[in-house]
Amino acid sequence: MEDRLRAAVVAERRELADLLATLPAAQWDSSSLCDGWRVREVVAHMTMPFRTSVGRILIDLVKARGSFDRMADRAARRDAATMPAERLLAALRENTDHPWTPPGGGVAGALSHDVIHGLDITVGLGLDRRVPPERVGLVLAGMRPRNVAYFGVDLTGVSLQATDLDWEYGSGTPLRGLAQDLLLVICGRRLPPGHLDGEPATRFSG
Repeated sequence: MEDRLRAAVVAERRELADLLATLPAAQWDSSSLCDGWRVREVVAHMTMPFRTSVGRILIDLVKARGSFDRMADRAARRDAATMPAERLLAALRENTDHPWTPPGGGVAGALSHDVIHGLDITVGLGLDRRVPPERVGLVLAGMRPRNVAYFGVDLTGVSLQATDLDWEYGSGTPLRGLAQDLLLVICGRRLPPGHLDGEPATRFSG
C-alpha cells in the first residue's frame, strides 16, 4: 500500500506542476479556496517542507507561540511575498519524489496534503481538473471522525455520497457530488455553486 500511496504523491505533484506552468501570471495572485491565500501562498505552503530546514520551522513555531496553523500561515505569506512564481513552481517540480510526510500522517498524510491543496487552487480558479477518483479514494479511505473534527465542519444530519466512487460518509439528508468536492466539504471549504447536489448544498457553497 505504501508504494501505491507514494506513486500517487509523485503523480499528483507532477500533474499539479504541469498545470501551474500553464497559468497566466495574473492567476498566481487569484484567490484560492484557502481563506486569505492566493494561489502563490498555497504553493508556498505546499513546498515549504522541501525548502525549509527543521531548525527554521522550529524557530517559526516558537515565534507563533506553538500554533502550527499560525506558523504555516505566516511562512506561506512571507515566502509568497519574496519568491517569484517561477521559483515556487520549480520547488514543486524538483521535489515530486521528495519523501516528506506530515508528523504522524505518513505517506497517506502527504497525499492528502497535496490533493487538498491542489484542489484549493484548481477549484478556486474554476479550472476543470479532476483528480483521478482512485487517488481521491485513497485520501478518503484514511478519513476518520478525528480528521473531520480537526476541520470543525458540522456534518450533523448529512450523508455525503460520491457520484464517481462507491463512497459515503455520515447519515441523513444526501449531499451528492464528485469525491473531490466532498473531500473539500470535509475540509471546510466553501465550493462555488454547481458543485454539489442536494438540499444541504447551500450550507457548503458560497
